[in-house]
Amino acid sequence: MIGKDDNSEEVSFKVADRRKYNPDGSLKEGVTLDPPKPSAESDASAPDAVIEPVQDAASSYEDAYLDDEPAPEDGGEIPGAKDPASFVNFLSTLATNAAAALGAMPHPVTGQRSLDLDSGKYWLDVLAMLRDKTKGNLHSKEERLLEGLLADLRMQYVQVVRATEEKLKAQAAQKFSGADILGKK
Repeated sequence: MIGKDDNSEEVSFKVADRRKYNPDGSLKEGVTLDPPKPSAESDASAPDAVIEPVQDAASSYEDAYLDDEPAPEDGGEIPGAKDPASFVNFLSTLATNAAAALGAMPHPVTGQRSLDLDSGKYWLDVLAMLRDKTKGNLHSKEERLLEGLLADLRMQYVQVVRATEEKLKAQAAQKFSGADILGKK
């Protein structure tokens, strides 16, 4: 309190990580995914084969950041979220490209994992630019999703860069001996 020298008040808080996936894209231990709900719009003339949506890194972020209880000021669901051309789906596309470039998931087209740090940085920069340009114009859930995507992808980028640097250092150490460095033969 102001004006008191008594520091007996202790502040405590708890941080809970509600993400369902590890940085490598694998499902966290103890997490179960809900089975998809059958839609009421399905009709009897539909074919027997059902195409399941691919669970990618971006949709896991949507699950983690958009499935919260709506706050009173939120007004419920994100407007237009079901529209294929919605802002949330656009963010999902960008995040999928970034995750694929960072090797966190298979590339959407080729199906192979690869590492392209320049492309990963580019997609992170695009997401950061979108955050800056849309500040104050987004639904609170859209803003939370964008911030979460950007934070998680940046953390993954830093981890990949550090791992790459360590690998290069180890390769250089194997290539050159102490005698090579000191000029001895």
